[in-house]
Amino acid sequence: MTGGALLRIREMVTKELRQLFRDPRTRVVIFVAPMIQLVMFGYAVNTDIRHTATWVVDLDATPESRRLVDSFSATGYFEITGRSTRPRDLVEALDKGDAVVGIEIPAGFRRRLANGTATVQILLDGTHSNTATVAQGYAQRIVQRFALERVSGPPPGGIDVQSRAWYNPNLESRVYNVPGVIGVLILLMSLLLTALAVVRERELGTLDQLMVSPLRPEELMLGKTLPVALIGLVDLVLITGIAILWFGIPMRGSALALLAAALLFILAGLSIGLLISTISRTQQEAFMSMFLFLLPAIILSGFFYPIESMPLGFQWLTLLNPVRHFLEIVRAIFLKGEGPLGLWPQYLALGVTALSVLRLAVLRFPKTIGM
Repeated sequence: MTGGALLRIREMVTKELRQLFRDPRTRVVIFVAPMIQLVMFGYAVNTDIRHTATWVVDLDATPESRRLVDSFSATGYFEITGRSTRPRDLVEALDKGDAVVGIEIPAGFRRRLANGTATVQILLDGTHSNTATVAQGYAQRIVQRFALERVSGPPPGGIDVQSRAWYNPNLESRVYNVPGVIGVLILLMSLLLTALAVVRERELGTLDQLMVSPLRPEELMLGKTLPVALIGLVDLVLITGIAILWFGIPMRGSALALLAAALLFILAGLSIGLLISTISRTQQEAFMSMFLFLLPAIILSGFFYPIESMPLGFQWLTLLNPVRHFLEIVRAIFLKGEGPLGLWPQYLALGVTALSVLRLAVLRFPKTIGM
């Protein structure tokens, strides 16, 4: 690249930065909004259960049955909101929404507990499917631990099973979700700032002026992407700092590995935004097209749902999604301390996506003049 090209790109970058920061409200959207969104999502996107409304029917009424109920409330996962000696009261509580979990301890629980044949019925409100699934797992572990502590002799079969979560010992969903939110916010900012770029120039009537200038299409694209890339890196530092300092998310890997992945991911997001900008006639159309891509990209990224649970065709489709690869990198760096050598397929996928889409946007750009 010649000195003249570098000078033209520098002038273009300066123009874009001035245009972005001319309005004080834009500065708030660019730098303050992502931090607020991370805090909100960090608390709201949480699959852990705390103080789940629980109704108890204790038909045994013995010290052992009361200690079992106390074991539930002592964990903090369950809050006893009602008690009864009639099973139909438990069903009514679930029907009316007064409880999400119901515990029925049958008569003779104490006697059966002594010989290891005691049973406890756990009823769950299936309309809250995620809460019910998590609560079911917690309840089963509580009952099993209670039984093992009180059954004399070795466990059945002579096997004592002890499980431990390796990378997230407390199984906190926030530790898993917050790194994913970082990727979603960076993608949102990259798309938002670039999807409107060319369309805005056309609506303001300045696109024709740029086209008669010495700028080549590649130089114009670089001039529009570099300022947003710098903003994306600043946002990365801000929201990563909040994730570590505010939410206490462990950072076990290298910051340089995260930076390299972020550069590729930001470039991929900018390229997609520019492509959307070149195929849209108005800013409203570009804005709608951006969300038409954003929502499926998030859904197919593994952010909300495991990719392994998707149909095979959608699993293959996620390989084209840069969000999936970036989330895998971010979570591996934060939680496992993984490095680029172990994540090279994800880095390669991000790089190929970024360069391919950017090239397509550059080729598409001259055709937008006649639109």
